[in-house]
Amino acid sequence: MTADACPKRCVDEDGATIEVFALPTDAASLEELLRDLFENHWREITFGPIIQGAAWELRANEPPSTAKMFDGYLTVAFGVPHFHICIGEHRGPHNNRVSPELAHHRRTARAELYRRLSRAGTPISWGVRLFNGKDEQQITVLLPNPFLHPETDKILKVPDWSRLALWDQLRRRWFRLDSPDPFDRSARRFGHG
Repeated sequence: MTADACPKRCVDEDGATIEVFALPTDAASLEELLRDLFENHWREITFGPIIQGAAWELRANEPPSTAKMFDGYLTVAFGVPHFHICIGEHRGPHNNRVSPELAHHRRTARAELYRRLSRAGTPISWGVRLFNGKDEQQITVLLPNPFLHPETDKILKVPDWSRLALWDQLRRRWFRLDSPDPFDRSARRFGHG
């Protein structure tokens, strides 16, 4: 399944401008997306919820030891550390079914690729976000950033545009866009939006 390649501009809770590219929210598409990110790009990504008052910026030290679906939840484990995210039909245990309302609340209802823009209006951060049925953030996956050193996150003096390869790959897969967007490479420097 592919998605619509036209971004929607919005302002996030911090007042920063975000361009959002809607992704499909069916379980098969979300499982494919998350498996690709965590099984093939675990070295490159930073992940966790980013909400008001907390930003969990985690990195894996190894590829996942398991990634499997059960009762609508994708579980991704890195040995003992793991997370569960509800991306499909969820019913709960056979002897204690959840209500349709709770199942809807838990399940991903919105998925998006996004790029955060600087005050000058140029992209400075790229990622993937999933939100549940009550529009609460489930996870953010921060993609490699050309302005930040891959190991230290220190700001680079010269952007490394090759670090947009994963972003370009996701745009190609989900939106059938074969060439990189020059707008992604238009910023001169990194700055918080």
